[in-house]
Amino acid sequence: MRGMGKGCLLCHMDCREAFVALNMIRDLGPVRIRQLLERFGDSSAILGAKRGELQQVHGIGPEVSDAIVNWEKTVDLAGELKRIEQSGCHVVIQSDENYPALLKQIYDPPTVLYVMGKLTAADKNAIAMVGSRMTTHYGIEVARKIGYQLAYTGVTVVSGGARGIDTAAHQGALNAKGRTIAVLGTGINLVFPAENAELFQRIAAQGALVTQFPFNRQADKQSFPIRNRLVAGMTFGTVVVEAGLSSGALITAGMRWIMDGRFSRCRDGLIRRRARGAMI
Repeated sequence: MRGMGKGCLLCHMDCREAFVALNMIRDLGPVRIRQLLERFGDSSAILGAKRGELQQVHGIGPEVSDAIVNWEKTVDLAGELKRIEQSGCHVVIQSDENYPALLKQIYDPPTVLYVMGKLTAADKNAIAMVGSRMTTHYGIEVARKIGYQLAYTGVTVVSGGARGIDTAAHQGALNAKGRTIAVLGTGINLVFPAENAELFQRIAAQGALVTQFPFNRQADKQSFPIRNRLVAGMTFGTVVVEAGLSSGALITAGMRWIMDGRFSRCRDGLIRRRARGAMI
């Protein structure tokens, strides 16, 4: 693709490939892409637009318009498409039937989802399970049991694939032979934490690994809040098991509360420093 001129390249690009390219442009998030779509109609037209046309769209200043006009200099689209094909994952966009229906309803639904495994219609009945990475044995057992019970009744268990409560929730769902989805804060090809490599393989076989990040995107302080937004947005409720007062788990629950006011926490009479946000 890099050997083609811009006009020729756009002629050979379908809308899905154009969305992949847009998703890889720095500082161009879902909200700005939605505003651009309202102006230009489709993703390919955005990539072919002129600088002046782009800057007529609200929120698109000189830096962002320059990034779009010069996207071929910074985006290796051919390489990304090859990585998608070779990895066995696939890309889901908002017009696809299997794009999560609940996720479409949030303020800034991702333009692109990388999926390893399958998203199904049954996933509309999904519950998020989140909690601390530094948890107790009791918390692990509770999370595993709740994950099992939810999955056994046909509810898809959604979590973030992290160590601790997330891992236990996924394991419980898998043990029930139900569906579970791990939303990643990295590219689909990266395993974080490394010890969950086998777990991720099981999740992809029995549910799905999902991320909005391109290949090779490393985890950082920005990627995890974005991941948490997806976990909350894909589900109709959140169960919090052992979470600190400033933990990402409570941030996720807060996002779900903002969306529609639904979340639950497990509790008993025990008070623990690591679980003061949601007592077990």
